[in-house]
Amino acid sequence: MAVGLAITSDGGNYNGRMTPFVVLSCMMAAMGGVIFGYDIGISGGVTSMEPFLKKFFPDVYTKMKEDTKTSNYCKFDSQLLTLFTSSLYLAGLVASFCASSLTRAFGRKASILTGGAAFLSGAALGGAAYNVYMIIFGRILLGIGVGFANQAVPLYLSEMAPAKFRGAINNSFQLSIGIGALIANLINYGTEKIKDGRGWRISLALAAVPAFILTLGALFLPETPNSILQHSNNHEKAKRILQRVRGTEDVQAEFDDLIKAGEISKTIKHPFKNIIQRRYRPQLVMSVAIPFFQQVTGINVIAFYAPILFRTIGLKESASLLSAAVTGSVGICTTFISMLVVDKVGRRFLLINGGICMFVMQILVGGVMAAKLGDHGGLSKGHAFLVLVLICLYVAGFGLSWGPLGWLIPSEIFPLEIRSAGQSINVAVNFLFTFIVGQTFLSMLCHFKYGLFFFFGGWVALMTAFVYLLLPETKNVPIEQMERVWRKHWFWNKIVEVDNEVINKTEA
Repeated sequence: MAVGLAITSDGGNYNGRMTPFVVLSCMMAAMGGVIFGYDIGISGGVTSMEPFLKKFFPDVYTKMKEDTKTSNYCKFDSQLLTLFTSSLYLAGLVASFCASSLTRAFGRKASILTGGAAFLSGAALGGAAYNVYMIIFGRILLGIGVGFANQAVPLYLSEMAPAKFRGAINNSFQLSIGIGALIANLINYGTEKIKDGRGWRISLALAAVPAFILTLGALFLPETPNSILQHSNNHEKAKRILQRVRGTEDVQAEFDDLIKAGEISKTIKHPFKNIIQRRYRPQLVMSVAIPFFQQVTGINVIAFYAPILFRTIGLKESASLLSAAVTGSVGICTTFISMLVVDKVGRRFLLINGGICMFVMQILVGGVMAAKLGDHGGLSKGHAFLVLVLICLYVAGFGLSWGPLGWLIPSEIFPLEIRSAGQSINVAVNFLFTFIVGQTFLSMLCHFKYGLFFFFGGWVALMTAFVYLLLPETKNVPIEQMERVWRKHWFWNKIVEVDNEVINKTEA
């Protein structure tokens, strides 16, 4: 039985090239990823800074500095501390559903602009906070911004990109997340050295810089042709934009497909009801499974809590922040490599091989910690360095595969009539499990200890098998012709073809 298949695209009939207009538009839109990455990286860093802990989480600070009886694995176990990190994702979950209606009614640009404005408010409140309630409310505002931006930006990138470059363009979102996280880690490393103990304020407030760039840039972003056709009848404007982004006057074949998709989209009044229909079952499954699997790789354990994790194994404050920057650099490099090769080798190849790499590294990290890290004391310098290398290799596997492709695949598989709803489900599931993992990790680390890495390793093995069996190849397939991959898949064709037969009989 054939599991997975590659489909040769007849999207080659679409004319167009990569134009500077597309590149500049997508660079500006991807600034939403920089902010998202910055918020991920900054929270892990400031929660390991002693002045921040002393001001907002004194119990954790006391446990870390004075308690010699508490296990290494449990010193940072605080639900209030994890709420600081994970509240952003709970707010993002709720905001993503509001963003779906806004995106569908007013376009991708409106959601990106709304997200930028919320980011600015959250950054200002976080930098000025003087109690724990202010700082968590600031994180909630940031979460609203993340919910709107993450719902709209991947759709914007996929719709603007030519089919043969869609993977590379969309992967720029994950690359920008990595860049934002690295910038945050480097800023944390610098601000931690500020003597008056206010470095954490600078770290939190500087999120306003990319937020301002996104908000200002969103005012000048062009709307995608797909979105114009979805919420208006202005065919002339949509075709003019399409000609501009493709760099050619001859776009009729692609424009005809966009018109057809737009007409179908307008007949759908309740996309969240429609997406549960049998014909959309593959897309619905992927919109839930892919973001779920992306979170249970354990990557956000590294992204949120890398400095805390490195302190757990015995590194000092400054060394732990620098180590987090090193892992972030590895993630950026491998995501860039993924951008270069994803449209050549395909999505499945990267997901399967990246999954194998992550699985092996998780097992090895757990093994080293099981053998060498007890409840008290730390790892030797040699073993701490080994753990750092293994985590870097794990991050490399994620950067090649589930990092960028976890955003790319959901954004390219939905037909236009359910696209905003499908992306909202994708973002909501992502944020739900990001919140759950973020809120429970420090407690799980305390109770599971080194077994936590075996736990995540088991999920990586499961998701790799899922990709091998159930995810078809989508490289080079035009976004408005994506339904073909499901009809030709060994498993999904049994579901979508049956539904199509029922529809045809009903219409007859």
